[in-house]
Amino acid sequence: MPDQPVGSGPIHITLQTGSRLTRPVPPEVTEALLSAQITATAGERSGFQMAFDLTKQGALSRRLLPEGFFDPKTRVILSVSVKGTARVLLDGLIVRQEVGASNQPGHSTLTVTGEDLTLLMDLEERTDRYPNLRPSGRVARILAKYADYGIEPRVFQEQIEQPPRERLRVDYQSGTDLSYVNELARANGYTFYLEPGPRPGRSTAVWGPEARIGQRQHALNVNMDVNSTVDQLTFAYDGTAREEPQARVQDPATRDSRLLPQPDIGPLRPPLGRRATPALKRRTLSGTAKKESAQAQAELLARAALSADAISGSGSLDVNRHGYILRPRELVGVRGAGVTYDGDYFVKSVTHTIRPGSYQQNFTLSREGLIARSGTVRP
Repeated sequence: MPDQPVGSGPIHITLQTGSRLTRPVPPEVTEALLSAQITATAGERSGFQMAFDLTKQGALSRRLLPEGFFDPKTRVILSVSVKGTARVLLDGLIVRQEVGASNQPGHSTLTVTGEDLTLLMDLEERTDRYPNLRPSGRVARILAKYADYGIEPRVFQEQIEQPPRERLRVDYQSGTDLSYVNELARANGYTFYLEPGPRPGRSTAVWGPEARIGQRQHALNVNMDVNSTVDQLTFAYDGTAREEPQARVQDPATRDSRLLPQPDIGPLRPPLGRRATPALKRRTLSGTAKKESAQAQAELLARAALSADAISGSGSLDVNRHGYILRPRELVGVRGAGVTYDGDYFVKSVTHTIRPGSYQQNFTLSREGLIARSGTVRP
């Protein structure tokens, strides 16, 4: 279903709200919707903002707003359907509302702002201990607590195994569930995010490497006359982005320290460019000498992988013109940008901006090297 072309519209938005379980909103709410903006970024929490027409005698101002229909912690699910192709773009919670009253008729607005359901994991600090549980086991145990919201965990095992040894150490959590899960992700070169859908009320919590293998989305075409599908596309090569991290571990018996070899980031970041960019900066990780060798190796691998992307691209497209909804955190090909910058990229972030009759997307791309590895790009 996600690969079906969206054609030429029309665009329909479906809204559902509720405390935990949701139901479709009254028609007055959908009719009052002026715009919706949703931003999804790899490794970060997704956010949204919706603006509504707040007419003086309308149902929103007279009944729904006073009754708490848009109060913080209200769950919101937004699906978009373009020519019969439906996709859940948002499953989140309202955190803020703003009313802009105007003397001019029809210019008063209600704006609600919110974040995806990972906000639930960031509301309460707690202390917990995880004896004999490796990092992926700890993450799975934490995510199981949020099943009531339709969140299904998808947890990958660490690239470098760190078997638990209760006699030597017990791992503790202090802080919110979200901060601890993100901390474990960063220490292993992984990312953590919530993918809404495929059905309203269901989400997948992904803790693992970025999806840099598999099928590419339909290509972004630029500078190709009538075949162009992207309004603009700008690329940058930041020579200071990539680092060569170094880490030392100490033998507790002899007190001798040794430098760990440079890790192969290929398993975490399969190369997308043919000519890799060099690392101009060298950084030494602190605190690794007192850690076990596997933990230090995992941190070294994570640091090298997270700083690898020196090439970035940004642009915007009209969904109706492109023909497909560009999905974040997946791969996409670029055509028409020249030999140096054509090829496959990881979609780092996408911002959906939806208005009546209009669906625009702003996006950012990234990869670690120049020049496409393959002579062909999926159209």
